[in-house]
Amino acid sequence: MNDSVIRCEGSWTIPHLTMLNTLLTTIQWPAVEDVVWDVMNIRAMDTGGAMVLYRTLTELRSQGKQVSLEGLRPEFDDLLQMVSSHWDRVCEVTPATERFQERVQGWIAQQIRQGLNGVGFVGEAAVQCFRAFRQPSLIRWKALFHSLELDGFHALPITGLLAFLMGVVIAYQGAEQLRQFGANIFVVDLVGISLFREISPLIVAILIAGRSGSAYAAQIGTMKVTEELDAVRTLGLSPMQLLVLPRVFALVIAVPLLTVYADILGMIGGALIAFNQLNVSGVEFVERFEEAVALRHFFIGIGKAPWFAVIIALVGCYQGF
Repeated sequence: MNDSVIRCEGSWTIPHLTMLNTLLTTIQWPAVEDVVWDVMNIRAMDTGGAMVLYRTLTELRSQGKQVSLEGLRPEFDDLLQMVSSHWDRVCEVTPATERFQERVQGWIAQQIRQGLNGVGFVGEAAVQCFRAFRQPSLIRWKALFHSLELDGFHALPITGLLAFLMGVVIAYQGAEQLRQFGANIFVVDLVGISLFREISPLIVAILIAGRSGSAYAAQIGTMKVTEELDAVRTLGLSPMQLLVLPRVFALVIAVPLLTVYADILGMIGGALIAFNQLNVSGVEFVERFEEAVALRHFFIGIGKAPWFAVIIALVGCYQGF
């Protein structure tokens, strides 16, 4: 650039807009009124570069300068004419700001989309389960027993420890209050009914959800990222039959059994506290247990376990898919 001639060169395209804007905003324009832009050496130009050039020319003309172009290629001139003819609309465009209403609408649309996908996943799983019941040969027995071992047998230590401590805590919390009224024997009712009806199935479900449900999502998600699911479909196999059904069936079997196991360990923990804190002997504990804890409490708790298992397995697998 000399006193009255500004020479432009290079590529005036979108990838170079940041550099062009920085250069044009920091340049010191000549003080003369007549300015000539020599654009003969511009190798490439797109609409982005044409907008930058036209904006700069407009700013100079608004300062009272007489600006002219020399050596502009015909195709670049067409771009510049197109930009100038639509410049009013370009100038009216403001940076898009997402309004509250748009965010709410987007969130609602996303929730509806996820809900429909979830319903479709559950429906497909139900259809595959029905087919598996009609044709047991469709069940992947090896995968089922493997999942049963990992999600059931390997969960026995932590489930037993947690259930035992829950029985201890429930009995210990109630011991002081019962002792004040001389109702020591009712600790059996407290521990037995609460464990059998609510606490054991719920604790087992929470434990399995954190231990197995998250593992399902991680395993299937990894398979999706590494395109193993696509390979399974390419081989003509159903990911639902291969990955989902064995896990669902395994948890439906394992969770009720773990609930029974938790009931037993919880009652043992409660019996120890009853013996140490309330002087309730083992014989008295068992006799009161037979009188106070009806069989229906056991079946109510066990009846919840399969539903917890289905929900945990389907949610974990769905999050992986």
